[in-house]
Amino acid sequence: MTAERVSTPPRDEGPDRTEDGHYIVVKGRRWRATDPGVPAALGQELTTELMRARRAVGAQREQARSWVQDAKVALGERGEPWWEQPSVEGRRQRMACVIRALLRHRAGKTICPSDVARVVGSHEWRALMPQVRDVAAGLVGEGVCEARQKGEPVDLATARGPVRLAPGENLTGVAAPSGSVPQGRR
Repeated sequence: MTAERVSTPPRDEGPDRTEDGHYIVVKGRRWRATDPGVPAALGQELTTELMRARRAVGAQREQARSWVQDAKVALGERGEPWWEQPSVEGRRQRMACVIRALLRHRAGKTICPSDVARVVGSHEWRALMPQVRDVAAGLVGEGVCEARQKGEPVDLATARGPVRLAPGENLTGVAAPSGSVPQGRR
């Protein structure tokens, strides 16, 4: 993609924001704001996952820090600034974080690669689909997720048409459906 990312004006609700909308101000401290290009429903899922991961850190689960990191990068609160043109590696990192965070949040259910592209690319999401599939293929190779069509595992390199991503055996921190503290997968 060659077009520069256009930032959305700051929202009126929530904490105070800097004039450019890039940061929120809480008790005099600046914190990077969530990417306003993240669709509302997906942003809510990622925020819920962030809160769940923070509770897990509070419960002394050291590995939960990586779950917090995934959710914060997915939301644009860490990693490369969402208001700047992303690098290829920065975009790939954010895609991987979105995949892991959404898979954890959905507690064993599948996600659509287009959800990942929508979080990262906003209105330019369709152009990102080949890159999302490539990042997902890497995560499949690591056992973090698996690609499926009609419920059956498929190879992303040869699969044609829509696929879904499911949690793999190496994805830790999948939420229990009741919303309890995350447990590692066995």
